[in-house]
Amino acid sequence: MPVRIYEGNPFYWEYNGKPVLLLGGSGEDNLFNHPEGLEEHLDLLASVGGNYVRNTMSSRNPGNPWPHRKLENGLYDLEKWDEEYWLRFENFLSLCKERDIIVQIEIWDPWDYFKTEAPLGYGPHNVGWESCPYNPQLNINYTAEETGLATDIDYYSGSRPSGHLFFHSVPELKDIPLIRKYQEAFVDKLLSISLQYPNVLYCMNNETGEPPEWGEYWARYIRSRAEEQGRKVFLADMRRNTDFGSDEQIRLLHDRVHFDFFEISQNTANNDQHHYDQIISIRNQVADNPKPLNNVKIYGGEIGSWTTSVEEGTRRFWRNVFGGLASARFHRDGPSPLFFGAGLSDIAQTHIRSMRMFTGKMDVFNVVPANHLLGNREPNEAYCIAEYEKQYALYFPDGGEVTLDLSSVETAFEIFWMNILESEWLDSEAIPIQDIVTIRAPGKGQWAALIIPAGTYPRGGL
Repeated sequence: MPVRIYEGNPFYWEYNGKPVLLLGGSGEDNLFNHPEGLEEHLDLLASVGGNYVRNTMSSRNPGNPWPHRKLENGLYDLEKWDEEYWLRFENFLSLCKERDIIVQIEIWDPWDYFKTEAPLGYGPHNVGWESCPYNPQLNINYTAEETGLATDIDYYSGSRPSGHLFFHSVPELKDIPLIRKYQEAFVDKLLSISLQYPNVLYCMNNETGEPPEWGEYWARYIRSRAEEQGRKVFLADMRRNTDFGSDEQIRLLHDRVHFDFFEISQNTANNDQHHYDQIISIRNQVADNPKPLNNVKIYGGEIGSWTTSVEEGTRRFWRNVFGGLASARFHRDGPSPLFFGAGLSDIAQTHIRSMRMFTGKMDVFNVVPANHLLGNREPNEAYCIAEYEKQYALYFPDGGEVTLDLSSVETAFEIFWMNILESEWLDSEAIPIQDIVTIRAPGKGQWAALIIPAGTYPRGGL
């Protein structure tokens, strides 16, 4: 059965008829356009318990074909396709399906549509409006005069009030049919392939700052095309704004007409307790009518102060799950190790493996964030999820000691510790029957604790 929202708890997904927690990491965002070593990369992800990847439809790296055919004169023909681009895309979806990996596609990535220099440490790449087939000076299908499109865009999309005209082609904005017909043809071609696969989620944009009508148009368009073929799709959009109390993020969160799930990735530009608090704020706002809250890219690498550190990225990974998110994926590490995220580096593999081991021993789809049960807690010291009276779990980012309120429990419990960095379970310890118990991490560093009734043992044993 295809991926869909889990009826038993709509904060999560199900696939093949079973609820799934989506965990992932990968070396590139546009994985389909990197076929060399792709199969081994996906095998590695699956081997550590990963089942989730991001895929922008980008051609940003050397050797990446664009979707349109390049003619001998060096110009593109938007009426014709580059076969290699689309073969790579279908091969990628097929490889992921074989491994039960869910693919979250981002259809438009604004970073591909403005002039940019290669980021520090990233190496040469061909992303940018100066090499894009839609640039009127690079195709045979329209001119700058006919479309109004500039041939030089030296600013990020959405950073100026006028925006980038490419993202204003829809009827609700500037309504430019000459541009839109080629955009629609691209989306039609994409859907002609992706709708054949059961393991695909759709996000309209990556970090857009353009008016919301742009993403809303494509949501309606994709849903209509899917319904024509009798297919059900699940859609989201992603704003660039890291303030999830902002009007634009709140509007997106509550838009049930266009979007089925919510992308919270930009929250991972925030740290520590604030990172978690924004998750809970968003979750509480849809508590009465849940939808999956996805996190397709977790920042935390060695470039740029806003990414902080790899260690903080791994803590965000755990806080995401303990905050009740449906997915958590490490952002790319790219050709320079530990770039914007941990990717599928050794440390990312460790955390994915440990998270899968940990959540595999509990019923993660019936727990809720429960920090209110903790006492003597410093900010960012510990996090709790619970299914009251049945199972409790704690996460310590760097050791610590808190109290846990078990006053509603009338039976003996025991605690199972996981050493996250070693992906190892420790022997269980009995918990005395009392209303308030003290829980102390075995040491510094990252630890997770599973607390269940004595003698029941975790699912499948340890």
